[in-house]
Amino acid sequence: MAQSQVYTPKFDVQGHRGCRGLRPENTIPAFLLGLDSGVTTLEMDVVITRDRQVVVSHEPWMSGSICLDPGGNEIAIKDSLKHNIFSLSYDQVRSYDCGSKGNERFPEQLKMSAYKPLLKDVIVAVENHIKNHTKYEVDYNIEIKSDKHSDNKFHPKPEEFSKLVYDLVDQYLPMDRVVIQSFDFRVLKYWHKEYPQIRLAALVENKKNLQENLNELGFTPSIYSPYYKLVNEEMVKGCHQKKIRLIPWTVNDEREMLALKGLGVDGFITDYPDRAAKYEMTLKIERK
Repeated sequence: MAQSQVYTPKFDVQGHRGCRGLRPENTIPAFLLGLDSGVTTLEMDVVITRDRQVVVSHEPWMSGSICLDPGGNEIAIKDSLKHNIFSLSYDQVRSYDCGSKGNERFPEQLKMSAYKPLLKDVIVAVENHIKNHTKYEVDYNIEIKSDKHSDNKFHPKPEEFSKLVYDLVDQYLPMDRVVIQSFDFRVLKYWHKEYPQIRLAALVENKKNLQENLNELGFTPSIYSPYYKLVNEEMVKGCHQKKIRLIPWTVNDEREMLALKGLGVDGFITDYPDRAAKYEMTLKIERK
């Protein structure tokens, strides 16, 4: 009888920007290592280029802390915003190296030449790796990076931004494997209205309580994602009473991972999914 590995997630470990602790963030190598580390979800951020390509990047500009310009030169931190992705074509975006410099915040991160990929190329690479290596499907948690103060400066308005992302993802993935998250509640409200079948995650870093943030949002999301230090028993209980999954960000210390698990959260986002794998994953062999 043939054997196949079937992933049975009891807890959702999300690889933050793929596997930022070990590989350049939001790059294909980071996502593939996240898969190999046993994540159940790949977390990533998207921005838009001048030619309306959906690119995986945390900032809508080239950060001088991790990127080199097309000539291989350092980018002064104060000049990072001048390298505005929304004003660049994707060909220009790809000419920046956002891996060789490394990230001083993550000394274990491998320094390697890397570029900001198109979302569609990430999906193709991930799905191919799943088919040929890891053998189990994962979800995609895609963050739309927007803010009302930077509309039409660093990104389109929520409606255009959201449609670009939806139309692309719809070509490549079943929507039951997709979560859309954002700090920008305008984005979540739009998706809730236009694409009600999609799971939505409300990202939170303010100190308002659960109900205050839900009142502002205006509906009950599938997932509530606060900064992990804001999580307490009351929040966990409140989310579960409302049938909301609580998945905080971004926890990297193993003791804090275990503490959150003990509080009853439904998962967490981490730069080190390899650390989480030691505690949170179950991989069983089923005979067919």
